[in-house]
Parts: sequence; C-alpha cells; structure tokens
Amino acid sequence: MGSGHAVVIGASMGGLLAARALSDSFAQVSVLDRDPLTAVPVHRRGVPQGRQLHVLLARGRAVLEELFPGISAQLAAEGVPTVDLHEQVLWFNEGFPLRRAPSSLLGLGVSRPLLEHVVRSRVAALDNVRLLPGHEVLGLSQADGRVNGVRVHHGRELLLPADLVVDAAGRGSRSPLWLTQMGYRPAPEEKVHVDVTYVTRLYRRRPDSLDGLLGTLSNATVDNRRAGIVAVQEQDRFAVVLSGILGEEPPITDEGFVRYAASLAGPHIGRFVRESEPLSQPVRMRFPASVRRRYERLRRFPDGYLVVADALCSFNPIYGQGMTVAALQAQLLGMLCREGGQGLARRFFSRAARVIDGPWTVAVTNDLRFEEVPGRRTARVRATNAYIRRVNAAASGDTAVGAAFLRVLNLVDPPSRLLRPSMLLRVARGALRGP
Repeated sequence: MGSGHAVVIGASMGGLLAARALSDSFAQVSVLDRDPLTAVPVHRRGVPQGRQLHVLLARGRAVLEELFPGISAQLAAEGVPTVDLHEQVLWFNEGFPLRRAPSSLLGLGVSRPLLEHVVRSRVAALDNVRLLPGHEVLGLSQADGRVNGVRVHHGRELLLPADLVVDAAGRGSRSPLWLTQMGYRPAPEEKVHVDVTYVTRLYRRRPDSLDGLLGTLSNATVDNRRAGIVAVQEQDRFAVVLSGILGEEPPITDEGFVRYAASLAGPHIGRFVRESEPLSQPVRMRFPASVRRRYERLRRFPDGYLVVADALCSFNPIYGQGMTVAALQAQLLGMLCREGGQGLARRFFSRAARVIDGPWTVAVTNDLRFEEVPGRRTARVRATNAYIRRVNAAASGDTAVGAAFLRVLNLVDPPSRLLRPSMLLRVARGALRGP
C-alpha cells in the first residue's frame, strides 16, 4: 500500500473495479455515488440498464478472479451457476448452429444487481477503501495544470482533495464538459449509430428447460435484424433478452414478446418463451450509438485525472463486452500504479486504447454488416465479415473452429488467431462441406 488519496466517481462496476486496482497503491480510496448503496442486491436508479441481462465474458471472469480471489466460489455459494460457454450454450451465428463441445471457457450465470453487490461488498471490506453514497459530484478542482480534488454536494457543497481522480461515471460522464471548462480540448469521439432496442424478461427455470442447456443465443443477420439470448441466472431462473437493430423494436406485450422470439434465426428461444412461465414484466432499454472517446490522442491532459470504463468507451450492449473491458482496464490501471513514474494519464490512455482496439473492432465490424449503419466500409471490413460468415458455417461441423471463434468472442484470444494458416484451412474445408 502506498500513499495519497484517490477518488473514484461512480460506484458501478467500472468504478468498483478501478477502486480495487487503486487500493494496492494509495493509502486511501474514496468511491463517490449519488445513489444509496444498500446492503442487499437491488436495482439502482443510477444503473438504468441494471434490469437488463448482463454478460461477463470468460476473460472477464478470469480477471475478476485475479482482482478478487475466490469470487467465483463466493458467487457459486449465492446460487450462481458456472457455465461452459461452448458445451452448455447453443449458439446460432448467422443462422448456423455452432457445434457444442467441452471447453475451458467458463462464464457466470449472474444478474447485474447480484454481481455488483458481491463486488461492492468485497471492495467495501478493504481497509483503505470507503464508499460514499449520496455524494453528487459537481465538478473538478484544479491548480497548476493538475486536478487536485472534486467538488461534491452532500447536504452542502464540499471540496474533497485528491491526488488522483478517476471518472467512472459511465455513459453520462461529464469529463468532456469539465475538461472544456478547465481550458482543455475534449477528446475526439468515434460514434457508430446502431439504434438498438432491447427488452429483458425473467422466466422460471425447469429441469427440462432448453433441453438441459444453460443458455442459447441467436444473433441478428443482414436478412433478420432481430436477436435474442436466453441465459441462466441465480434463483433457478432464466433471463431472456430480445433485441433489434436499426429501429427493430421488441414489443413488451405477452403475445408480442412470444411472436418476436419466434421470429429469430434460431428456433430454441421462441420455443422456450412460448413454453415457460414468466417471472417479471418485460423491461425496455434503448442504445442509440457506441461511443469511443480517444483521450490517447490529446496532446494536453491534466495530471491527476483519468477516465475509465464506459466513460472511456461505451460498447453496443448486444456483444456483452462492457464489464469485461472495464475489468481489463482496472487490471491495467493497477499495474501502472504499481510501476509508478510520471505521466500516468498518458501511459494509461495509450495502453487502454490497445485493450479497447480488439473488442471495438469486433463490434464495429459486425455492426457494419448492416448497410444502414453509418460508417466506412473498407475492403478489409467487407472481407472480414465475409470470412466470419464462413467461420460460422464451418463451426457448425468443426468444434475446433467453434472453439477458436468463441475464444475470440470472449476476448481470450485476439481476432488474428482466426487467421492462422491451420484455421484458414479448416474454415475453407468447412465452408466447402457445408453445415
């Protein structure tokens, strides 16, 4: 444990993970949030997407285990199933059913409120971390080109001094405004307008649900802009999320939900929704655009300040990348703080850009399959999408291709692994053979 005081803005997953990383290098870490932070897992107003299905990819689960040793077992004790993402989930990609096989890709069937609650309890148990609910951040304090604290409202306006301030306030981050007010240029932004609407509903889990599987997924295709996921959760339930891109909007009526599920490329979600008992009403969420703020491209940035997680890059939620990328950024932040040295922001933003590059490219390239999504379709983008379709076709018969694809999707391997000569050959053979 080092010296100094770090302040984290936001006690959602990104902020909690950042606080855990900073706790190894700072004498005190304060985590600020406007919401009350209860001792039980509940939905929070400050996390409007909390009622939606959240996915922690296999890489994210592994990093979470590094940050909080034993957390997978702790969640299992709370009734959270561990899922083999290749053997126990039926994937329909581009309409092709991926052939299942045992794997080391393990996910957690956990709701967002329970996961956040368990992570928050682990962070709160750290001796040098304090959670400060009911604190609304009004702005930053600076002197001599350095951020040295935050102005907060907690009954009255207060100044909280800090050696480092980390913005983990999510999509509603006010960093662009605060930087402008301090005389800095806001970061260049990349936006991909996808106009996604998604609706989540909980269902009772029976022993014969999904033929004993723990999940299934059917992604959107060029010919069918609708997608859906069924994912196991704690308390013997499944969460079902139906989504649509570019104006396709899942209905929230009982009959409409059933009809929409039946229209997906893969048949299992429609059958599950039709035959299962709902435990909640459908909850709708809209996501207009993926946004990446390129802080690494700024020539001037104040010392003592960082931006992380969704405040740095907000991904299309249908790919389930957000929490895993936030965990990878926290892992990076902890490593850089332990290394010490000057220019933390410059070093962090440069390295974080490389963390983001892979998942951002995967998501954006996939979104650009749809001609109505604005964006530059280079020859590489079109060739990649054509090749991934062949990968999905081959994966319906070749478990090695399926395993390689899922490892990339779960951020375990870089996309380049799918271009190895041995994989190119398997994909070519699979495409010729057909599903």
